[in-house]
Amino acid sequence: MIEEAYVDKVKPLKVTQDIKVKGYDIDVMGIVSNIVYLKWFEDLRQELLERYYPFRTMFTNNRSPILARTEVEYLKPITIYDDPHGTLWVSDLGKVCWTVKIEIICQEHVGCRGMQSGYFYDVVKKRPVRMPQELLKKYKEELNMK
Repeated sequence: MIEEAYVDKVKPLKVTQDIKVKGYDIDVMGIVSNIVYLKWFEDLRQELLERYYPFRTMFTNNRSPILARTEVEYLKPITIYDDPHGTLWVSDLGKVCWTVKIEIICQEHVGCRGMQSGYFYDVVKKRPVRMPQELLKKYKEELNMK
């Protein structure tokens, strides 16, 4: 049984990825460096955006995602011999700000969990903007389906 890090019953806009630990991800003991988890978080967030609000659409609308906060809790070391799997979902999507939760799971345990929050920015007007309606709609649809 996999240890539960987050017990959110509903995980809207969830994305998952298998993660390959590479030689440059580890220290001399074969353990994944703490900073690598942040890269994995970004890979998962990129997957979320590509699936639900693609960069082509974002940039056409002069929008850019801004990361305002990242929290990481390192629970158990992941090594070069492990096969981690990442999961990210939107835990809150407001009028302006968004929050995602992330888990990096490895076989029988949660290696790491985290949270990121941010907003969207109008690159022409140089100011934060309201949540894109198409993203908000997809989020609400998934909340209502579960």
